[in-house]
Amino acid sequence: FPQECPSGVVNEETFKEIYSQFFPQGDSTTYAHFLFNAFDTDHNGAVSFEDFIKGLSILLRGTVQEKLNWAFNLYDINKDGYITKEEMLDIMKAIYDMMGKCTYPVLKEDAPRQHVETFFQKMDRTMLGVIPISPFQDENIMRSMQLFENIAELYTEA
Repeated sequence: FPQECPSGVVNEETFKEIYSQFFPQGDSTTYAHFLFNAFDTDHNGAVSFEDFIKGLSILLRGTVQEKLNWAFNLYDINKDGYITKEEMLDIMKAIYDMMGKCTYPVLKEDAPRQHVETFFQKMDRTMLGVIPISPFQDENIMRSMQLFENIAELYTEA
């Protein structure tokens, strides 16, 4: 971060450029956009080194609850307090695009949608097609879904 952004602040375009270096086999643009928004906690269009370190600290050393809250914030794209199937599908497609076509085993085209459907079958307790933050506070459910582990894995690889 300090090498690429000596001012201590990074805008979204620079963030995307830096992030793309970690995933040259795919298109990380959309996922980097979602990540940038998650790190940009004050929504000012910039991520400071401090914001970045705080986010990484939560992902790598935070409590399970802090990690789940961070993950919820990432998936709640419009920040309305709910994750919709569309939001989750947007994130999942971005992850699959970022990983590229060279995954093993080769992923089927509908894999992101299947992942979202499975997730919602387990987590959508109201059957309204939205997930509020409360299920994210059930540590056992989230661990069984391995959502947090998958997200953390992406950051540690980067």
